[in-house]
Amino acid sequence: MSSSLEFFGWDSTWADAFAPHAAGGLTPGRVVRVDRGQCDVVTAASPVGAVVRAEFTRMDVCTGDWVALSGQYVHAVLPRRTALVRAAASGLSHGQVLAANVDVVAIVVPCTVDVDLGRAERLLALAWESGARPVVVLTKADACPDVARVHEQVAGVAVGADVVAVSAVRGDGLDALDGELTGTVVLVGQSGVGKSTLATALTGVDLAVQDVRHVDGKGRHTTVRRELIPLRGGRGVLIDTPGLRGVGLFDAEEGLSRAFADIDALAADCRFSDCAHGSEPGCAVRAAIDAGTLPARRLDSYQKLVRENEWAAARTDARLRAERRARERTFHRQMRGHFNRPGRGRTR
Repeated sequence: MSSSLEFFGWDSTWADAFAPHAAGGLTPGRVVRVDRGQCDVVTAASPVGAVVRAEFTRMDVCTGDWVALSGQYVHAVLPRRTALVRAAASGLSHGQVLAANVDVVAIVVPCTVDVDLGRAERLLALAWESGARPVVVLTKADACPDVARVHEQVAGVAVGADVVAVSAVRGDGLDALDGELTGTVVLVGQSGVGKSTLATALTGVDLAVQDVRHVDGKGRHTTVRRELIPLRGGRGVLIDTPGLRGVGLFDAEEGLSRAFADIDALAADCRFSDCAHGSEPGCAVRAAIDAGTLPARRLDSYQKLVRENEWAAARTDARLRAERRARERTFHRQMRGHFNRPGRGRTR
């Protein structure tokens, strides 16, 4: 593996951000893998096995981060340009960073007759919110009886994003996909959708792909951690992620607006600015549904995701209020202890 930082995305902007750390004698590097408080970091000299300092949690350092190293310790994390964030799988009221400083989010969707458009819309909202450019990759096209129909369905919900159908096994569509994937690319999708097979085709690195289960026809989960791997041909680097069982939205208002730009555009013509697109008179969104130009399923999906995002935001606000109250209580206890300690205030 080449250790050239430029190969991994280092540029003059990153150099400027790192300048204060360089003045302190620290070493720049990019995190290629994180595992239980330890991470592999590529530097200009060589790869380094680094330890995350105690004041960082595992969520503070992520694959794709640019960091400042002090020996074998991560001393600081540079501000991220982009970050793919979902609601924490544990149900806690904070976000989980899946990948940092990515240029393209490749949303992997299996090319099947019963394609899950709702999940594609959810992942598109996360991708747009990240600040990166989303691309939808329809995998397993060789096993689909009507690729054109599935492509049309997905393109209908992937507003502003390109959709490419591929067969990683036969190599179909990979040349077209190569043109979409530059810089730092992250693959996201459920287990069994063909991510690892696709990643192997894109990088030339055997990622130990497992066969499809005969019981339900689904692929077995292969990737167990996020890892940054050079793309074949030197076009950039790829982050392969474990299959996502749950993809909760977290602070994704802008992402939802981009993912459902067609509904937002229609809503601008509603009679009322706060139209809920229900039974209100003059609703342009409902008119489009009645005219057959907007599927009712898409509005339902949009409203469901908006409610979920608002609920997550309310939980975050409640957590922040609780943390502030806890800090205030701690401060007041400390002050009471200071003023009420024995002997204070006595005169001799």
